[in-house]
Amino acid sequence: MYSNVNKAQCMVIFMWGAVQELFNVLKAYTIQNPKIGYCQAQAPVAAFLLMHMPAEQAFWCLISVSDKYLENYYSPSVEVIQRDALILQGLLKKVCRPAYKHLKKVGAEPMMYCTEWFLCAFTRTLPWDTLLRVWDVFLCGGVKILFKTALVIIIGCLGSAKSRREAPGLCETLNVLRNPPEHILDEENLIINVSRLALNEKDFASEHQAQTLKMKAEKNSNGASRR
Repeated sequence: MYSNVNKAQCMVIFMWGAVQELFNVLKAYTIQNPKIGYCQAQAPVAAFLLMHMPAEQAFWCLISVSDKYLENYYSPSVEVIQRDALILQGLLKKVCRPAYKHLKKVGAEPMMYCTEWFLCAFTRTLPWDTLLRVWDVFLCGGVKILFKTALVIIIGCLGSAKSRREAPGLCETLNVLRNPPEHILDEENLIINVSRLALNEKDFASEHQAQTLKMKAEKNSNGASRR
């Protein structure tokens, strides 16, 4: 009994220490970058980093991830995440038109299902082994792996006629995207399907340019209408 009590006490102390480290890392980031401040979506990213390194190193890595890999994702304006959501939609139209048409049909805008994926860099979505593989590619190759992972999940959930029939409306569609079947998120399955996507650098660059110009035009149009 004494041993069990000690173990329980040690676990509580450990968990409290981990929470305190997470708080310190996030607080330090808000001090380092007051224009962005605290964003709730950074917490799972910081927690993931703390599982691999001491708090100080996790803090500097969080800065790199937030300010370089996910540049302006955590900005209060959310313009960049909106743009990237539209880029994802455009890429989906290219690689799996049936899934794209289904999302359009049920009124599922990309911000409804991909915001957490992108903001949290899949730390709240993928199983541990899969997450490690995705982050290996993410840290080496950048944000494109987030788009490819999102596309694989969408295609896995809605790529077949059967899966689309099982998600006839908006609520059913969002539910399956937010809770994908385990086999879709399996490490080997996901990475293999990511590598098979028929996308190249030109596809990303073209879609990025198209959506950036579209958002600028809409912004200018809204500005002119308010004058």
